[in-house]
Amino acid sequence: MTEMFMNSLREIAGHLDKVAEEVDLDTVDKVVEEILRARRVFSYGAGRSGLVARCFAQRLMHLDVASYVIGETINPSCGRGDLVIIVSGSGETTTSVALASKAKELGARLVAVTSHPESSLGRYADLVLRVRGKTKRLEEESYAPYTTLFDISALAVLDSIAAEVMKRKGLNEQHIHKTHATLE
Repeated sequence: MTEMFMNSLREIAGHLDKVAEEVDLDTVDKVVEEILRARRVFSYGAGRSGLVARCFAQRLMHLDVASYVIGETINPSCGRGDLVIIVSGSGETTTSVALASKAKELGARLVAVTSHPESSLGRYADLVLRVRGKTKRLEEESYAPYTTLFDISALAVLDSIAAEVMKRKGLNEQHIHKTHATLE
């Protein structure tokens, strides 16, 4: 009864090890620099990628980065000096591609977090952070359901980027504790 569970869990854990070995550290460094330079950071993803983008936006807020989730009613305008980070495993999600086009039209810098650098989203991006993982394109057989390998990997990579931002800003977990939500 637990065979599928254990196969999936082991596959996810092993996949994260592969992602850690394959991630392009030069690109990670450039993404961190873009975040530190940006006036504001806007994050977006659809579906489960959207949940990952929201988690990242929250973590950036904890680190005193002016951070927003695209689609919320309290967003300011976006333009030059701003950074837009779009998470899409396939790089072909309709809303993600349309928002990438709009972000570029407005003069914002664009980071694509995707498994497919050659995708429509990747072609709009100033930087493509490739995060390997099965997407809705169903590139490989997997014990983990549908897009899990990409989603969990993107979350791990983005949280690790937040750790680097935290270090470069001279912040620590006590700072995160102070900026963490109190109305919960």
